[in-house]
Order: sequence, then C-alpha cells, then structure tokens
Amino acid sequence: MTFTEILRDENKETFKKIFEHPFVDGIGRGEVPAEAISNYIKADYEYLNAFMKIYGIAVSKSTERSDIQFFNEQINFILNSEIHPHHNFCEQIGVGYDELQGYPLPPTADHYVKHMMHHAQTGGLGEILAALLPCPWTYLEIGKELTAKYKPEQDHAFYPWISFYADDEVGETTRKMRKRLDELAADASQAEKNRMKEAFRKSCQLELNFWEMAYTCEEWPVKEGVGVQ
Repeated sequence: MTFTEILRDENKETFKKIFEHPFVDGIGRGEVPAEAISNYIKADYEYLNAFMKIYGIAVSKSTERSDIQFFNEQINFILNSEIHPHHNFCEQIGVGYDELQGYPLPPTADHYVKHMMHHAQTGGLGEILAALLPCPWTYLEIGKELTAKYKPEQDHAFYPWISFYADDEVGETTRKMRKRLDELAADASQAEKNRMKEAFRKSCQLELNFWEMAYTCEEWPVKEGVGVQ
C-alpha cells in the first residue's frame, strides 16, 4: 500500500461518518436547513481564505518549481472556481453571497484553521500536505458518494454543488496531492511520517466536526464583548 492508501485505510471510519452526517446526506436528499447552510458558508468562506494562506506557506517551503506551480494553481482554484458551490447554496436559501462574508470563525473552524497553521509553520512540505489533503479528498468522495446514492438530475436543488465536487478537476487535485505526499513520505523518517499521520487524522476528524458545527449552528459560549464596560 502507498502511504496515502494507508492514511485512507486508517481513517475509513471517519470518512464513513462524514458520508452519513445529516448535513452531507441532506445535500444528497436536497433537504438542508437554511440556517445550517448559512452557517456553513460563513465559516467556509473564512476557512478557504486561511487555506489559501497555508498554500502560500507551502510555496515558501517549496524547493521545486513544480510544487510552487501546483500550490499557485490551487490558490487560483479557490479564488475563481470554488465560489460556484457556495453560490449554489446561497441561491437555495435566497441569501446573497456577499451577505455571508466577513464573519468570525466558530470554535470548530477556528480550531481547524489553527491546526493546519501549526503544521504549516512547524512542519515540512509533507506535513503541510497531510494537513491539507483531507479537505479536497473528503469532498471528492462526498461528491462521488452522493452521485452514486442519489443519482441527482440537473433539477436537483444541489446538483451544481454535487457535480462540482464529483468532477475530475477536484479529483485531479486530490490525485496530485496524494502523489506528492507519497513521494515525500518515501524519503521521510518514521518520526516525520508519524507527524504526517497525525496531521491527516486530525484534519479528517475536523472535517467531520465542521459539518456538525454548521448543522448545529455552533457558537462560542460567550459572545464577543459581553460583560465589557
């Protein structure tokens, strides 16, 4: 088994829980509470802003031009392509995309961003890739799973969202990240591979928690400024 095949196998239960989550399954059924969608977009918009910055850190740690080119392409993908599934969600709840931008991250998303930033700042390129990979990989598999399970037609409420993440472009991103991570793991020490495994495992679990965070409309226990005179 390749290193990334081992990662997938070790985290298969988390992947399964993601597919079964009521928010994710609700996308397939075409039934997701509007408030959950709104909370998801608010958090995901800021999360993806952070994701691009982590790609930027990866660029700064890259020694190969091919890596620099890949990470640059991924920043462009988020800026210009990954807005489309957000627009699909916004259209379904009748809220403008601009209205859901600029909100503070709820606890889970805040933790997820800081988890990736930690590995980006303290680890090498393999560790960064391991922390980033669960996001595109789980979304690719969600798109494939929902397509196979519900076979959505173009009149399905979330057809643009599902078809976007099931598309070969997302699959190619995952394939390239896996290939590069496998290459880096082949030359890594056992300690380095253990850190990669930890980064990947926690990101998988935080992907699951992100869906739960949005679905339950998670908030900080005390709102900012409460009690301040």
